[in-house]
Amino acid sequence: MKDIATPNRTKLILEKYGFSFKKSLGQNFLIDTNVLNRIVDCADLDNTSGAIEVGPGIGALTEQLAKRANKVVAFEIDQRLLPILEETLAPYPHAKVIHSDILKANVKQVMKEEFGEGQDVMIVANLPYYITTPILFKLLEENLPIRGIVAMMQKEVADRIAAGPGTKEYGSLSIAIQYYTEAETVLTVPRTVFVPQPNVDSAVIRLTKRSKPLVDVTDEAFFFSVIRASFAQRRKTLMNNLANNLSGIPKDKVWLEQTLLRIDIDPKRRGETLTIEEFARLSNALLQGKTAAE
Repeated sequence: MKDIATPNRTKLILEKYGFSFKKSLGQNFLIDTNVLNRIVDCADLDNTSGAIEVGPGIGALTEQLAKRANKVVAFEIDQRLLPILEETLAPYPHAKVIHSDILKANVKQVMKEEFGEGQDVMIVANLPYYITTPILFKLLEENLPIRGIVAMMQKEVADRIAAGPGTKEYGSLSIAIQYYTEAETVLTVPRTVFVPQPNVDSAVIRLTKRSKPLVDVTDEAFFFSVIRASFAQRRKTLMNNLANNLSGIPKDKVWLEQTLLRIDIDPKRRGETLTIEEFARLSNALLQGKTAAE
């Protein structure tokens, strides 16, 4: 049987089921087997590995994952795709589709039920562009027992995730993802290999989960609040951004300036110049000073 991800077979499947794309779900199906194989290559799976997919569509990536992995579990929100997937994935009994919104699913429980304890598991997905960030945060914040994530997304978002300090792409998203993982862009994908064609080019990013977060912070939630506040208005100095946008600290610029100078951070710097290590130092110092001031 021909691979699902060819223009002709994709067209025949869609016509057979009278399927129409829902813009609200960000549906863009890949029609290039070479690209799919390269995505799966990046996940480094073998016949003992498990794979989790988000949004399998008509099963193009699921099929390629099933050819390599021991088991594939795919979460699909669109009920109209379930009968299609039942047909296209029939040759792969070790591929299971769960009808669920990934943002509401208990992924950890599903993993416990579907994979062996300690089994190597990767998340591999062509993510809907409009909810890429919430999905990534959910999967990382839940501390799932996975090796990492290989995800296709809008190139602009991939650039932001992999960016380093001092670049215009670097921001709170870069820091948050790199806190949990080692991030690298592994593939750029043109819009021409999708149906319907999106308005932007895509990129595949590989996130390798760290054994522990990159830096030690006293309070993780406060650490992320400091980062968000520091990037609230990119043209403003770090001190102005923190004074205007970080709640829960004394509204005293002298105190704030002294705190920054004490940890060797120039108050006139902008947030985009700070490394993750400097943000950790800043967060811990602000929290310590705030507690002392109370």
